Amino acid sequence: MEYPICPQCRGEHTYPLDDLFICPDCSQEWNPAEEADSGEDAMVVKDAHGVIFRNGDSVVTIKTLPVKGSSQSIKAGTKVRHIRLAQGDQPIDFKIEGFGAVALKSEFVKTA
Repeated sequence: MEYPICPQCRGEHTYPLDDLFICPDCSQEWNPAEEADSGEDAMVVKDAHGVIFRNGDSVVTIKTLPVKGSSQSIKAGTKVRHIRLAQGDQPIDFKIEGFGAVALKSEFVKTA
């Protein structure tokens, strides 16, 4: 019998427990029925360390990033809450005070 891969770490060693599946690699627990009902896209976006993002996560920048159209930059260590995942070359969208809407590549941030 084949079980689904872990949505958090993409581990293949998952096992069922009641209505949930559990990943022994990252301790993620999830209900595949709820995941199917949520209607989330199959897009997978990972941070600089390989952790998978979800809409609404908080992230921290890992380096100082220049902002197009501004003389200021986003400093390393800036924490941003409530990101939104989008299709395209820069899959992380968020709003930050002083800059407005910003789109970033996932390789410049890590989960908070």
